[in-house]
Amino acid sequence: MRPPITIVGAGLVGALLATLLAQRGFAVTVFERRPDPRKAGFLGGRSINLALAERGWHGLRVAGMQERMRPIAVMMRGRMVHDVNGQTNLQRYGRDDSEVIWSVNRGALNTNLLDAAEAAGTIIHFDQRLDSVDWNHSILHLRSEDGTVREHRAGVVLGTDGAGSALRNAMARVVDLGERFEPLGHGYKELEIPALTDIPQASLAPGLHEKRARGERFAMEPNALHIWPRGNYMCIALPNAEGSFTVTLFLPNEGTPSLSSVKTASDARAFFERDFADIVPLMPGLEADYVGNPTGLLGTLYLDRWHLDHRALLLGDASHAIVPFHGQGMNAGFEDAVELAELIAATPDDTASVFAEFERRRKPNADAIAAMALENYVEMRDRVDDADYLLMRELDRALAARHPGRWAPRYWMVTFSRIPYRTAFERGAIQSKLLRELIAGKSTLADINLDAADARVRLILSPVPADT
Repeated sequence: MRPPITIVGAGLVGALLATLLAQRGFAVTVFERRPDPRKAGFLGGRSINLALAERGWHGLRVAGMQERMRPIAVMMRGRMVHDVNGQTNLQRYGRDDSEVIWSVNRGALNTNLLDAAEAAGTIIHFDQRLDSVDWNHSILHLRSEDGTVREHRAGVVLGTDGAGSALRNAMARVVDLGERFEPLGHGYKELEIPALTDIPQASLAPGLHEKRARGERFAMEPNALHIWPRGNYMCIALPNAEGSFTVTLFLPNEGTPSLSSVKTASDARAFFERDFADIVPLMPGLEADYVGNPTGLLGTLYLDRWHLDHRALLLGDASHAIVPFHGQGMNAGFEDAVELAELIAATPDDTASVFAEFERRRKPNADAIAAMALENYVEMRDRVDDADYLLMRELDRALAARHPGRWAPRYWMVTFSRIPYRTAFERGAIQSKLLRELIAGKSTLADINLDAADARVRLILSPVPADT
């Protein structure tokens, strides 16, 4: 027997999960606290652009949506590192254009997923905030913007309502979830580089006049994730399909510089002219964006328990929100949705076992990507222009070429495969230790005894496991 399923949260993961379950014959009802973004415009929380990688594409392929997403995705071949003098260096993510990530607009992706969910038969109710749950009778109490309260009898409840999950709060009232939140101590401001056609003529830097005259839309290289690493802080910029870039400044909450010290429009202007001078001419709205846009908070959510017997389960950010520095939050959430849909479809009459098995499989992977995302922040802001890091990266690629099927860079395992995150984390730690040993006291790849390195690789590494 297939039980009716209620999903709380119609964001990215909730909409994909609803589609996958409805396609498998389940009756799915979704409640979303926000208004319908297709009518009211996208009013999401953090709007950092999303990096769509293989795990995310797999979820879209399973739902039959891959080709539908292509027009709103912009290819990014690698990191374009900007130094303090404005010089740039592209560090490719993969071997060629078959190994890239894609920048997608959160709002555009969400609206497409909502369309797909409804087309599959899902019923979605917007403007319905979860107030509480009567667990004894499995009744959700929901409140609309005008204060109207409704009740919904739910058999199985799935929570995809994000890091501030209302369903998680309701579950925590009856079971100890072991919840803890570890703030990063850094926050962010979202800014914008408009498309060339939207930058006032008088603000255009020399050289951009010609680009605009040729009909070009992007003020910078479009097929890259741009990074301005500055030690304890950084800027990044991701391209949008219409020609703009979403710029995100990550700063400590306290200290100098910090979100507490860079407060006013004039503070922002002086700070950017000192540390990110090459993009100031591309950001005519810098001061207004900095003062007017909210400050985002960053941290990692950990739970010891994700489910309440056979009645409720949390997934995606509701159970394992992470910092965005590996670009894997959405990809991990989509992976959750695919795995859960397959488990429920296989054993629809025993959700208690399904939920326990889902947690057993996914929690170690969620913990692993949380750790890797934190590590990647240090790498992005402080190491991408470091000589030792660059030599380690060169050796990493060399060993991958010399040992196909045995040595795989950790970034490749996380981004271009569906090898479990935990496996990527554990193998990555072994490889990183060996790389550090091999480059110690060396300046170039030619200084390293690659024959000796080959022997070490064969000794300590088993073949790379296949995707699961």
